[in-house]
Amino acid sequence: MNKTMLSILKILEKYTDVIGSREISRQLKLHGIDITERTVRYHLRILDERGYTEVFGKEGRKITGKGRQELKHALVSEKIGFVISKIETLSYQTTLDLKTLDGDVILNISYFPEEKLKAAIKILTPVFSSPYVMSDRIIFARGGEKIGDVLIPEGKIGVGTVCSVTINGIFLKAGIPVTSRFGGVVETENGNPTRFISLISYEGSSLDPLEIFIRSKMTDVLGAVRNHHGKILASFREIPVVCITEAKKLAERIAEKGIGGILLIGDPNKPLLEVPVGIDKVGVVIVGGLNPVAAIEESGIPTESRAMSTLYKYSKLKSFKDILSETRLYEKGGI
Repeated sequence: MNKTMLSILKILEKYTDVIGSREISRQLKLHGIDITERTVRYHLRILDERGYTEVFGKEGRKITGKGRQELKHALVSEKIGFVISKIETLSYQTTLDLKTLDGDVILNISYFPEEKLKAAIKILTPVFSSPYVMSDRIIFARGGEKIGDVLIPEGKIGVGTVCSVTINGIFLKAGIPVTSRFGGVVETENGNPTRFISLISYEGSSLDPLEIFIRSKMTDVLGAVRNHHGKILASFREIPVVCITEAKKLAERIAEKGIGGILLIGDPNKPLLEVPVGIDKVGVVIVGGLNPVAAIEESGIPTESRAMSTLYKYSKLKSFKDILSETRLYEKGGI
């Protein structure tokens, strides 16, 4: 597996329809690979032989399940810095208008077994009444349906939660540069965040840190919600000192619009929750968008998450309270 073939698999993974070598060649240029259609077809034949792609007609290809698995594990050195690059790209693509609450936000997409839907709703109810969610808006979808451009696997319920990187986008549009430094786990006592107990740098990771913490059973979101003492997912950002006043005003405005997320804004050049900041920087702690999913996992329901999965219209999300009012509909098997 070389860089060109890995890039071809990345392109095919984004499409649910069959695409040809001409389109693949065009898309490869965005990956810094300028090769002819003929050379693309050469690489595709190798991928076909290895079972990573499947032929449809003369030119069309689709990625196979084996190809998706290979994409997850191949050339890990190529993926170092992938997370921070994705954060920067999606921050720029966020278009949420705080006046109209319309425009694109970033969603995390998670899955759990369809038969656990009712139990999951019960678990999520207190979580969405807590300060540990990015927004009270959410979306559910059944297997075979799509959330944005993400297809939900059969037999699963897909749930889309607002990703914390959306805050980066809102700040960026307001002219406040944000540096994403760490994803971590924050300990809470008496309902207040006290310190980071685990951190993973975005720049040195090939996976989203919050996904890692969920899989490693390192959270206690339910404890934080029910007993005011637990461990929640959060991320650590930095902004320039000169932006602190404007950032605090913007944080208040965001909260007034029903978008939470900003737990703390620190003091200039001082550590925040025991994490030091750079010169002339201010620390900002933002709650993890995957906290609701962490609570489901803590309750013994297996989940699978993909942070920063897709862009989605914020106005199309439903408030969790509206979803609760549809409980009878859930019990009848519909969404």
